[in-house]
Amino acid sequence: MTASRGLVVVGASAAGVAAAEGLRRGGYDGPLTLVGGEPHLPYDRPPLSKQLLSGVWERERLRLRAPETYSDLGIELRLGVRATELDMAARRVRLADGTELTYSSLVLATGARARVLPGAQGLTGVYTLRTVEDALALRTALAARPHLVIVGGGFVGAEAAAVARGLGCEVTLVTDQQVPLADAVGAEVGTMLAEVHRERGVRIVTGSPVEEVIAEDGRAVGVRLADGRVLRAQAVLVGIGARPDTDWLTGSGLSLHHGIVCDSLLRAGDAVWAAGDVASWPDPVTGERLRIEHRTNASEQGMAVARNILAGPSATAFQTVPYVWSDQYDLKIQIYGGTRGADAVHIVEGSLKQRAFTAVYVRDGYVAAALGVGMIRQLRALRRLVTTRTPWDRARTSLPVTA
Repeated sequence: MTASRGLVVVGASAAGVAAAEGLRRGGYDGPLTLVGGEPHLPYDRPPLSKQLLSGVWERERLRLRAPETYSDLGIELRLGVRATELDMAARRVRLADGTELTYSSLVLATGARARVLPGAQGLTGVYTLRTVEDALALRTALAARPHLVIVGGGFVGAEAAAVARGLGCEVTLVTDQQVPLADAVGAEVGTMLAEVHRERGVRIVTGSPVEEVIAEDGRAVGVRLADGRVLRAQAVLVGIGARPDTDWLTGSGLSLHHGIVCDSLLRAGDAVWAAGDVASWPDPVTGERLRIEHRTNASEQGMAVARNILAGPSATAFQTVPYVWSDQYDLKIQIYGGTRGADAVHIVEGSLKQRAFTAVYVRDGYVAAALGVGMIRQLRALRRLVTTRTPWDRARTSLPVTA
């Protein structure tokens, strides 16, 4: 069965919802369909490793919009069915249930999937944190206070470690880096955060990747490191990043390289646009090709795609200052800009010892990012330096730099 749906948005998370809502509120009054592979109403993902995992929130609080919002806006929801094929020549999307949707414009916002360790699929006691089912399953497991081994030293792993320790679990965090989170926040800040985790009872094993999950009778009982060491566990959380959900687009004619390759407008092909974790686009200022897996970026890109579809020839390049936050114990870490690849990190106010500070990250002589721990107002004042790519030599003259 083929149905004419006008505008179709594939992906019912933050980017897809922002695009659909932006189209409607921007004046589009034709048919509008939002397709999602999960059966739930669209929900927010950052709380999965924080409030939902800890039990502070229940799943209903994750909803991005109230249920009636979609009907009020005339957005048809097709949930619990994945898109399986795109035919750009015919402007048609095939769904897993055999339905085919034709479109005048298509927005691809399918996000990313959690990476898994080879051989770990299907084992009882192995978890990821990408969906609400993932978080609820791990929450149930943590209620028994198992020894949890976390594979991966990024934000998801660090947040889950904090929650698990708060629930009374024994926790071992394993990373192939010498310092957890060093690639995201730098070695100095990463070292400070690692100290916080150790003080709370987390065992941190660094410098050796996990080679495999060890199983007995179909259940995970630990992990084996590349150096031969074995870490026993009753539960294993794999937090080694995500990959763009683009497999279904193979053969579609779209350029797929570390995501859906777009131009600066977020246009991926004839009447096809992309937004969120799946979109790769050139920064209009630096020319650097970016793909950002942050919640705020997803919403911003969804709204930008909606504006550009409606703007036609007047569409404008997408530009952003990425923003990400992380809650670990009583610390709130916030970042504006891109910290990776920084040549230097300078503490502006506070100190690492106090665990309350702001810092700027300099790359190629410019302020590329600003990070704050517990200093929200002071950090916001530094955002302007990131937005304007202020040269560090000029910025430092007006800042109370302490290190």
